[in-house]
Amino acid sequence: MHPELAPFLAPPDPATLPLPPAAHPADGVRLLRGVPYAVRDGSRPLELDLWLPEQSPAAGPPPVVLFVHGGAWRTGLRDDLGPRFRSWRPGPFTRLARAGFAVACPDYRLSGEAVFPAPLDDLTEALAWLRVRAADLGVDAERAVVWGESAGGHLAALLALTTVPAAAPRGCVVWYGATDLTTAPPGTPEAALLGAPAADVPDRARAASPVARVAPGAPPFLILHGAEDTVIPAAQGEALASALRAAGTETGFRTVPDADHLWIGAAEQDVEDCFTASLDFVRSRTG
Repeated sequence: MHPELAPFLAPPDPATLPLPPAAHPADGVRLLRGVPYAVRDGSRPLELDLWLPEQSPAAGPPPVVLFVHGGAWRTGLRDDLGPRFRSWRPGPFTRLARAGFAVACPDYRLSGEAVFPAPLDDLTEALAWLRVRAADLGVDAERAVVWGESAGGHLAALLALTTVPAAAPRGCVVWYGATDLTTAPPGTPEAALLGAPAADVPDRARAASPVARVAPGAPPFLILHGAEDTVIPAAQGEALASALRAAGTETGFRTVPDADHLWIGAAEQDVEDCFTASLDFVRSRTG
């Protein structure tokens, strides 16, 4: 190969790629869809959507919500907050943008593509990319909160607990996320994430368990969990809250009555209240 070709054959650098033109899916909202944030050798490019408020320059760059989708670590859509929100008009990300927040919704590698810690590495890179491109995007990535549901809640908690303090998000919202993978049996989504049952990879299972990664200095958490969750018992959310409080971290925890996983069975007002409580937490951490 001619040496002059080498630079052209190297993967593009997402830190310098041009941004796509913005769409306007709703009044007061701009949307950059499918922005590459990581290009890995042997893997698909990883992209994110960025929902932005239309606001005057005098308002300053908006803080960032990094939203992590669910789907048992093996499926899911990056812009899906769950089935209880798909009929909302305006949708949840439009509401967040109109409230003055930029919302970044990244892809991450699923368990059929790579095992842990691949998805955590991806989200760490997404947060770093937002910081590098903050001026281009017109956002304040220094004021970031991570928010995830189900598998995304698990990954959001890990991201908040493992990012170096200088670059850590200012807070974390966890909806019905797994917090302890150390007993994951064969054939489960947790085992697929780990690449083996937890008993066969105990160190990896512990590294993938938010309860085991709690240490002093973690950012504040808000943990919401269905009282009747049959997929990830509410005791997992309570265990993480207890560990965080023991480490001196400001932590809110509450269960939602009659709610199974994904807020199935919860009253519509309770679902609204979960969203409002989470938005209020984001405001409190980024104001």
